[in-house]
Amino acid sequence: MEVRSAGDPDEEDLIFTDLSPAALSDRLQAMGTPVGEDAIRTWLDDADIRQRQIRKDLPGGRHPQRDEQFLRIAEWIEAYQAAGNPWFSIDTKAKEFLGTLYRKGRVRGTSAFQAFDHDFPSWADGVVIPHGIFDPVRNLGHINLGLSHDTSQFACDSFQWFWNRIGKRRYPQATSILLTCDGGGSNSANKYIFKHDLERLSQAIGLEIRVAHYPPYCSKYNRIERRFFPHVARACSGMLFDTLDTVVKLMRRASTSTGLKTTVNVIRRVYETGRNATEEMKQNLGIIYDELLPKWNYRALPEMDQ
Repeated sequence: MEVRSAGDPDEEDLIFTDLSPAALSDRLQAMGTPVGEDAIRTWLDDADIRQRQIRKDLPGGRHPQRDEQFLRIAEWIEAYQAAGNPWFSIDTKAKEFLGTLYRKGRVRGTSAFQAFDHDFPSWADGVVIPHGIFDPVRNLGHINLGLSHDTSQFACDSFQWFWNRIGKRRYPQATSILLTCDGGGSNSANKYIFKHDLERLSQAIGLEIRVAHYPPYCSKYNRIERRFFPHVARACSGMLFDTLDTVVKLMRRASTSTGLKTTVNVIRRVYETGRNATEEMKQNLGIIYDELLPKWNYRALPEMDQ
C-alpha cells in the first residue's frame, strides 16, 4: 500500500489504492512475502477498503446569503406544516432516450440485455423528460414524463396535472402551496417567463403558490434529490428504456421499506422552446416578492386574490 497509495493529510485514516488484489499479490511476491489474491481481497473487505466511485459532494461555490436562505426555507416549511398546508419539492431529472440504447447499471439475469454499440441520439425513438414532485410529509413521489422539451410551461403543466388529480385529494383544505426548487432550468429564479407561467398555474388551480428557491450551488439539498430521485434511478438501473410503457412501469416500482410510493403519468403535449417574457408580460406580472431575499422568495396569487 505504501508503494501505490494515497490519502488526505487531514484525515489519516483515509487511504486508497488503484492496485487490484492480483497486482498487490504480485508486488508482495516480488518483495518476498507471497500472499494469494483471495486472501488480499478478504483482508481489504475486512478493512472496508472497497471499490468506490467519486462522489460529487464538494460545493462549487458559496453564495454569501446561502445560510440566510436555508433558514428562510426551513421557516416556511415549518409554517406550512403547522398550518396543514402542503409543501412539495420539485425538479426535473435529466432527459433519457427511448430505444435500444445503453444505460448504466446491472441487473441479474441469464444473459445481458443487447443494446446498440453506439449511443447516437439519432438512433433513439424519442426522449422522456421526468419532472418530479415529492411530498416529504407523506413520503410520496410523482413523475410526469414529458416527450418534448423541459420548459417552464412543462413544469407548470406537470404540477397542475398532479394537483388536480392527486394533490387536492390529499389536501382538500389547502389554502396555499409551497414549492421548493433549485434556481435554474425550467423553474429558473431569474426568468420572468417562469413567473408568468406560475401566475397562470395559480389562477388555474385557484390557490396561492409560494416559491422558495435554493441558493446557487445548493440544488442537491432540495429534498427530492435525496429522498426520491435516487430510488427512481435504482428502480431503472441497468434496464433498457425500449418503450415508453417500460419507462412508466419501471419508475412506478420506485419504493422503499419506509413507505415511499411512486405514481407516474405521461404528458404528450409538445412545448415551444425559446419563449421569453414580453414587456407586456413583465408589466402585468402580479408576482408578490418577499421583503427578505425577494430574488428567491415570492408568491403567485389567483386573480380573485390580487
